Amino acid sequence: MMPIGRRTALIPFLALFAAWFFGDSSLRAAEPVRAPHAMVVTEEPHATDVGVAVLKRGGNAIDAAVAAAFALAVTHPFAGNIGGGGFMLIRFADGRSTFIDFREQAPASATRDMYLDASGNPTRDSIDGWRASGVPGTVRGLELAQSKYGKRKWADLIAPAVKLARNGFPIPATMVRSLNEERSRLEKDPESRRVFLENGADLHAGQRLKQPVLAQTLRRIAKNGAQEFYEGQTAQKLASAMAEHGGLITLEDLRSYRAVERAALAGHYRDISILTAPPPSSGGIGLLQMLGMLEGSGYQKTGAGSADAIHYTAEVMRRFFADRSQYLGDPDFVKVPTLDLLNPAYVERRRSTIDMNRATPSAALNAGLPSGNESSETTHFSIVDAEGNAVAMTYTLNNGYGSAVTVPGLGFLLNDEMDDFTSKPGSPNLYGLIQGEANAILPHKRPLSAMTPTIASRDGKPFLVLGAPGGPRIITAVLETFLNVADFGMNVQDAVNAPRFHHQWMSDTLYLEKEIAPAVAAELQQRGHRIEYSPGVVLARVEAILIDKKGHKEGAADHRFSGKAAGY
Repeated sequence: MMPIGRRTALIPFLALFAAWFFGDSSLRAAEPVRAPHAMVVTEEPHATDVGVAVLKRGGNAIDAAVAAAFALAVTHPFAGNIGGGGFMLIRFADGRSTFIDFREQAPASATRDMYLDASGNPTRDSIDGWRASGVPGTVRGLELAQSKYGKRKWADLIAPAVKLARNGFPIPATMVRSLNEERSRLEKDPESRRVFLENGADLHAGQRLKQPVLAQTLRRIAKNGAQEFYEGQTAQKLASAMAEHGGLITLEDLRSYRAVERAALAGHYRDISILTAPPPSSGGIGLLQMLGMLEGSGYQKTGAGSADAIHYTAEVMRRFFADRSQYLGDPDFVKVPTLDLLNPAYVERRRSTIDMNRATPSAALNAGLPSGNESSETTHFSIVDAEGNAVAMTYTLNNGYGSAVTVPGLGFLLNDEMDDFTSKPGSPNLYGLIQGEANAILPHKRPLSAMTPTIASRDGKPFLVLGAPGGPRIITAVLETFLNVADFGMNVQDAVNAPRFHHQWMSDTLYLEKEIAPAVAAELQQRGHRIEYSPGVVLARVEAILIDKKGHKEGAADHRFSGKAAGY
């Protein structure tokens, strides 16, 4: 491995940081929200308030997570859901941990080539419409977590979401923009058009969105538990609508769905212990493998935002995503070589191929092990309670507003998670990811995910809880935010807000946010990187909590969206 260069260090570090982070306008740092006891950070203010209220009433972090998740299903339909799935990572105050996998599953009738046309090319059926949905897992996963680890009553945790759906809430400008951006997809579905587009009327910020049909569905779930969604009236209506519209999910698919409790993936970076997501997420393996390549490299010596630091980290990202394309999938169906991918000797071998002076062409870089056996529109929240329990939860519909289908008589949107499978090995999915046979479609299989809920600890105590939405960009956003705190000493709000970059092997492009200094971008181009600028929202949105040595909580909602951090 070539040593890290010092070229960028010729620029005074403070001036470089100011130009990179603040656009030359100010040296004032952004401050996190601080609270002595507990903290909730979500992408939507109502959901944050719901979570804080649960904690104040004696609920723990798991209770608050369940309440916030149901609230987001009402107030953040872009990604919050009961028609999708996700992951919940829990670290208990006594140091124990667990991981709840409620990822969607392929229906029993799913087939390997179901999204290919007569010429063998992928269609949009995995993205739009009734056939795009996997069997939802959210309600089952939330019930598993709450029944086993929560303290409050299930119905009480859903009551705030019922109220929000029944009485409505003012639509924020961010939601108006997202609805307008997805209007062409939502208009194709009569129920989505009625609920979210006012039957074609122009939307404006501040108008009240009421969802009485969804409120009725949530009331039944509050009364009858997850059984209502998977076997009761809700299940029967969903299965009937699927049959009527050519969808694949049957009543038996719903009845047979189970959330799975797995061991969290554990690793280290310097003196920091890390808990993160195991397969079927690729995010945890990616985070730990990339940290392994970075540790001891000296990549950080020229400072945050320097060409050296970005170049080296991008090369690390490139190597992980090459491995991801071939080896990762649902561990219940394929052998995922987790230990091999994280083996220090293998990580060092991958690191040794990085040239500090030149970008490695992705076409020349393949998966590194011997042959053997992902939306951007996800949402994440982080919670720490007064007892010291921490939850990092990421759940999703995949695309914005999922498949754009709202179930008649039920009021919720369906996911389009079937696009996270490999419809055709070697062909890019919605996010441009190249994927392999390990993630091919099979009945009851869970698609590979990029969701990366993560909890980091020092000296046996949690100090950073984070995660993000953003498709494959989740993994790199979590990595960069972690490094901003651990290696560059930023406060948690600055770490979350800092301009980001992303490389995912194929296509061979280094994506930069526009706030990254032009001189840095020019130097990266000189090293052989193909640069493309992306809007901030494209490079994921992180919601994070830092716990200081005194136990005080600092919450950071990403400035790229309209989230909220609050505590007490």
